[in-house]
Amino acid sequence: MIYYKTEAEIALMRESALLVSKTLAHIAGLLKPGITTLSLDKVIGEFIRDHQAEPTFLNYKGYPFNSCISVNDVVVHGFPDKNELQEGDIISVDIGTYKNGFHGDHAYTFAIGNPGEDVMKLIRVTKESLYKGIEKAIAGNRIGDIAYAIQEHTEKKHGYGVVRELVGHGLGKMLHEDPQVPNYGRRGTGQVLREGLVLAIEPMINMGKKDVYTEEDGWTVRTVDHKPSVHFEHDVCVRKGKADILSDYSIIEAAEKNNPNLFTKA
Repeated sequence: MIYYKTEAEIALMRESALLVSKTLAHIAGLLKPGITTLSLDKVIGEFIRDHQAEPTFLNYKGYPFNSCISVNDVVVHGFPDKNELQEGDIISVDIGTYKNGFHGDHAYTFAIGNPGEDVMKLIRVTKESLYKGIEKAIAGNRIGDIAYAIQEHTEKKHGYGVVRELVGHGLGKMLHEDPQVPNYGRRGTGQVLREGLVLAIEPMINMGKKDVYTEEDGWTVRTVDHKPSVHFEHDVCVRKGKADILSDYSIIEAAEKNNPNLFTKA
């Protein structure tokens, strides 16, 4: 079942999405070598509650943390822990908020120090692919148009591995709604996009092979070759002519550039 949102509901969803963006921007200012992801998770939970919302991920299907924090070869769903972040690590922070009856859900990948040219290129290309997909999120197109745009830019143009087991999704009163939004596929296939459909579009791109595995904790997903993986995600409303991005990377990027511990040059 696909749920199309009214203008009033989209306005509420924008509030939830922007709170995720503000939380990610706050975290961007704190990242540095030596900090633990568990301490970041605590800050995330407090920041969301201080803004009259709830962390979506906490206790979602048994997930035990406020956020998913995935380091280096962890694709998604990484458990925050007491290990200290190191110079050269890349870290994907994925956050969900629940406010006014609707969810926000998006992610951003940061580089702590300089991880090297190859990894920075992977970060840049993955982020570019997110916007390539968003360009196709307009009324009259199909899900396959979004999927193809992401795959073409990452896998076909640059030879990266596009994860198959994990996909984007619809978003609304539930965290995961129909339809699924793969990061691979054929143009002109899949669900027709209509105005009012809100999607979480989220390329998960590996430097090496596309293959992944899930650890014994039932959540943490890693690349099989242990090469780095990058994850970006925006909340997007389908419109006529041009997609409406409900989340805001500009405040995250500003905080990222103001933190001398983060590397932003591609």
